[in-house]
Amino acid sequence: MLPPTSLGRRLLQGSGLLSVSAAGRDAALIILTRSCRMFAYGASSLVLALFFAALGFPDARIGAFMTLTLLGDVALSLALSLIADRAGRRRTLLFGSALMVVSGAVFALCENFWVLLAAAVVGVISATGGDFGPFRAIEESMLAELTGPDTRADVLVWYVTLASLATAIGTEASGRIVEALRARDGWTLLSAYHGVFGLYVVAGVVNMACAAMLSARCELRWSGEGERGQGPETEPLLRGDAENGDGKEEPKSRRSWVARISPETLTVVGPLVFLLMLDSYSDGMTSFSLTTYFMDTKFRLSKSALGDIISASYLLASLSNIFAGPLARSIGLVRTMVFTHVPSSMAVLLFPLAPSVPLMVALLLVRLGLNNMDQGPRAALIAAVVRPAERTAVLGIISMLRTLASAAGPTMTGLLAGGDRFWIAFVVAGALRLVYDFGLFIMFLNVKLYKHEKQEESEAQQA
Repeated sequence: MLPPTSLGRRLLQGSGLLSVSAAGRDAALIILTRSCRMFAYGASSLVLALFFAALGFPDARIGAFMTLTLLGDVALSLALSLIADRAGRRRTLLFGSALMVVSGAVFALCENFWVLLAAAVVGVISATGGDFGPFRAIEESMLAELTGPDTRADVLVWYVTLASLATAIGTEASGRIVEALRARDGWTLLSAYHGVFGLYVVAGVVNMACAAMLSARCELRWSGEGERGQGPETEPLLRGDAENGDGKEEPKSRRSWVARISPETLTVVGPLVFLLMLDSYSDGMTSFSLTTYFMDTKFRLSKSALGDIISASYLLASLSNIFAGPLARSIGLVRTMVFTHVPSSMAVLLFPLAPSVPLMVALLLVRLGLNNMDQGPRAALIAAVVRPAERTAVLGIISMLRTLASAAGPTMTGLLAGGDRFWIAFVVAGALRLVYDFGLFIMFLNVKLYKHEKQEESEAQQA
């Protein structure tokens, strides 16, 4: 082990890796689970539309598929997040991972549009590469349960960072896998696409294995069950969860299967949800695909140049997340979210005014390099102001509303672009993002954090 004063230990502490290590095996499994899943999402999202085009499906059907898949993922995510704490977080993740395996198998073997649509809507398929399924809210709630106020932001930052890197690697690997399979005898382009969805099945199996290895520490500690961390870390998933801390079976009528959110939580979270929906709507107006399309129409860049810009942007976005944890420890969660997001918002607002390719690329790198640095601190902020028993449900509802807001954004951009006013979308989106930034700073800078956790610790000590 490194001495306490060694440079290596200081670097590990500054990067937040010591916090990840302190969180234990369960946190590492959760981070591995999401990274593996996002690798599969990145790989499948690159070929999904191409797969449908190779099957000869019309554009209208492809668009309908994307929309219905998104709505299915949102509905599934909300339903599972509302019951996960009562049904068991590990079991819920295991169920979601099984749906991922089934969906991937259907796409690897079938070519009928309606069968594929049913598998995507009822199961788990990422049409855009985003994590819109039933997993993220539950995983973030688990990580909040496994960590304390001092380490939570670091762990969530690495949860976001490694997932972002996995998405980029999956996207890159997908194209290379398709080309490698096509070069083999007997493989067509369509069969190569099927092969990529085979990776989706493998990722789902890995997720199932990780969910099965999680311990009881990941579950919600209901009131009266003792302090955090009393559950054995090695307790397997398949062991019964019906007993409370006294070893007595708890009557099922005592708690509702569907999580309930208190009026106090709604008072705090309501304004935050509104601001987050503004941010998501603006992101939808200027999504990455729409941004690259705007660059292509304005400067007629070659596809190879666009590819280089995209790769550099993904890499920068992934690396910049590493600094969010140390920054949050230094200046606080809200200041980290606002101070990193304001320059990104300004870059969006100024983006269409750039007179040259280098300046536009610079603005894009500023935007994407700083844009995701608020994700880890944001999840830590929500966990800090919400009761532990309400975290999973609140995170699930926020995810649903943000997804719906983001889905509405491209419609407005399409209307503006159709009238040769594409540039207005970036100005409006940048302005809305700034409203989110300053609203967050004004309304949440002085909000009391961790009061529910301190209250539970006090009650546990008195007991």
